[in-house]
Amino acid sequence: MEGKKTPLYDTHVKYGGSIVDFGGFLLPVQYEAGIKKEHMAVRTECGLFDVSHMGEILVQGEKALEFLNHVLTNDYTDLKDGCARYSPMCNENGGTVDDLIVYKKADNDYFVVVNAANTEKDFQWMVDHKIDGVELSNASAEWGQLALQGPNSEKVLAKVAKPEAIPAGYYTCVFDTEMQGIPCMISRTGYTGEDGFEIYMPADRAVDAWELLMDAGQEYGILPCGLGARDTLRMEAAMPLYGHEMNDEISPKVAGLGFAVKMDKPEFIGKEAIEAATPLKQRRVGLKVTGRGILREECNVYRDGKKVGVTTSGTFLPYLKGSYAMAIVEAADREIGAACQVEVRGRMIDAEMVKLPFYKREK
Repeated sequence: MEGKKTPLYDTHVKYGGSIVDFGGFLLPVQYEAGIKKEHMAVRTECGLFDVSHMGEILVQGEKALEFLNHVLTNDYTDLKDGCARYSPMCNENGGTVDDLIVYKKADNDYFVVVNAANTEKDFQWMVDHKIDGVELSNASAEWGQLALQGPNSEKVLAKVAKPEAIPAGYYTCVFDTEMQGIPCMISRTGYTGEDGFEIYMPADRAVDAWELLMDAGQEYGILPCGLGARDTLRMEAAMPLYGHEMNDEISPKVAGLGFAVKMDKPEFIGKEAIEAATPLKQRRVGLKVTGRGILREECNVYRDGKKVGVTTSGTFLPYLKGSYAMAIVEAADREIGAACQVEVRGRMIDAEMVKLPFYKREK
């Protein structure tokens, strides 16, 4: 099998991971416990993911803030040191180049995390739209990244990190800290709908960090988790995935990410196109199967015999014990509670339009 390996490749094999190619990387889709058990561990106890395939881009220099506000739809003007903020990055037509998270280390010093398969594309896009007074560097090869997710994740982290190393608030982070001598940056973020942490360390310490957390998590029900559970967890939490709920043609507003598109900013790439496309002709919606069958991506959605949209992601969700999908449908036909049908391999499956997210953890 061809593909790039993360620093943890041999560790995944050792733990019994089933390796697949994902965005050019060789990663475990699941371990011996299986997707359902891994999913439930994150919802009820704790799970550990290797996300070292994600890309890291450093944005530095006296015009770093101005640059970020130009290339991203969200507004970073008031972002404080040690905080993070999510944003789509749009093209001139209002489509989505990618979605990403920006961490602020200090004035003029930002750490940007992008989707693995888009790292080169995103970096080139930033270089192509660079302004004077900004330095960009693709630091992806230097970093390993682990995601420790679930209600017990803070208890696990507290065994290996000092209290001041653990970020208190959601979307906050602690730079230049450590876990038992392993240098790292720890953020309270994730892609599962649960409380949890994403931990960045030098690539050559990723295996040490993995084993440290797995050992610490034994008493808290920790399981190693693969791409399969990562996908079902983000689906349950209705978190959009690049290449599914958004792409170069789909605007973040259509994808339901309007909260991260600040139209009151003076300018950003894609602003005029997004303004011109208001009111929205299409919108994202949740679908819950009321008949029998499992929904998949790229299936046509019908209301009263008329095609109104297409599914973008769909699967069986273990915690909710049902088949669900997200879809992009005509805004005029998007009605919560409305009956609809989804065509899967020539067969019509009854469903209902429902609010997103499907699952929300109790705070």
